[in-house]
Amino acid sequence: MRTPPLVLVIVICGGLAGCSETAGLQVSDGTGPSPQLPPPNKTLIPTLNIAPAIGWPQGAKPVAAAGTQVAAFAEDLDHPRWLYVLPNGDVLVAETNAPPKPEDGKGIRGWVMKKVMGRAGARVPSANRITLLRDKDHDGVAETRTVFLQNLNSPFGMTLVGNDLYVADTDSLLRFRYENGDTSIKSPPVKVVDLPGGLLNHHWTKNVIASKDGRKLYVTVGSNSNVAENGMDKEEGRAAIWEVDRATGQHRIFAAGLRNPNGMAWEPHSGALWTAVNERDEIGSDLVPDYITSVKDGAFYGWPYSYYGQHVDIRVEPQNPDLVAKAIAPDYAVGPHTASLGLTFAENSKLPAPFTQGAFIGQHGSWNRKPHSGYKVIFVPFSAGKPAGQPIEVLSGFLNEKEEAMGRPVGVVIDRQGDLLVADDVGNKVWRVSALK
Repeated sequence: MRTPPLVLVIVICGGLAGCSETAGLQVSDGTGPSPQLPPPNKTLIPTLNIAPAIGWPQGAKPVAAAGTQVAAFAEDLDHPRWLYVLPNGDVLVAETNAPPKPEDGKGIRGWVMKKVMGRAGARVPSANRITLLRDKDHDGVAETRTVFLQNLNSPFGMTLVGNDLYVADTDSLLRFRYENGDTSIKSPPVKVVDLPGGLLNHHWTKNVIASKDGRKLYVTVGSNSNVAENGMDKEEGRAAIWEVDRATGQHRIFAAGLRNPNGMAWEPHSGALWTAVNERDEIGSDLVPDYITSVKDGAFYGWPYSYYGQHVDIRVEPQNPDLVAKAIAPDYAVGPHTASLGLTFAENSKLPAPFTQGAFIGQHGSWNRKPHSGYKVIFVPFSAGKPAGQPIEVLSGFLNEKEEAMGRPVGVVIDRQGDLLVADDVGNKVWRVSALK
């Protein structure tokens, strides 16, 4: 078989480490309410700088911020990605990975992405289950573990409204009957609404959160491409947050132009919905910053036609200047290619200052920035419902001295004791960050 030209380039460049450009700015330059946005730097091949996934050596753990400590809440999980805390304090963890996506792996680009994801630890088969973790004696370690739900389809987000537990599979929003204290659910689900999935399904994770009154559900649906290279007909209902009526299953697009939204949370001061969004790739190590933003009903955030407001992406054809004119800039950048996924606010947290008012963000880490970015949990201080200051590292040390990934943080949540739980899908652990005693 004839070797594709791009593959030859990668081999010549020393494998998946790549030989393309290097960042000209610091991660901090692409952070905050007004990040620096240099001109795009489109190279012959995308910047590839993968941190190989190796897991944690015996006894090793991340580095916790001053005044806090970190320990394993649960270990030996199977690619734990997302967390949810039930009212009685039990913790649900989605052990999950991408579903089969045969149409997303075709061609040279698909071949490269398979290699990238494999090296980054993201190509293991999905366990397709939700596990319940119970810390009955409140010592900070889950001594009980049960299979709560199984035979799901790449589950991710979870939320409870009354006795209805909602689970966002990759292709549908499901409802299960839950009774307080249940350690497993055997009854079949009720489908609330189909979600965009299929054989392409590029960004497969779907998250769900309930409104404060429980009447509405909000569901994240990522794009089916980087910048619509598969055609806008493949993006129907995607790159958006849906609003779903809980009683009827009817839905509408609440906000659009969000390339890959994941984490969602209600900001406690303003009551606004916030989300963490992964922006586009392949125009250099310094572009485009991922971000967190309040989500305005009916707003358009630019994807794919523009980024960070009205910065036009010339790769997208045909252009849409009318939509670009409506694009609004997000509230706060969290660094280019950091893969910021997890989002939760410090409400009910018992961590010490400065981690008392603001947002915790799980940064899964870059595969296409030189040098790496992300691979940590950060905290963005808030005041009066808005970001107010530079990010502070909460948990770091996920890369070793060889730039190998011992772990990659994803979902973050505050537990009933006021500690921060962090899902680590490479380390196969849930970490607990607590105040230093």
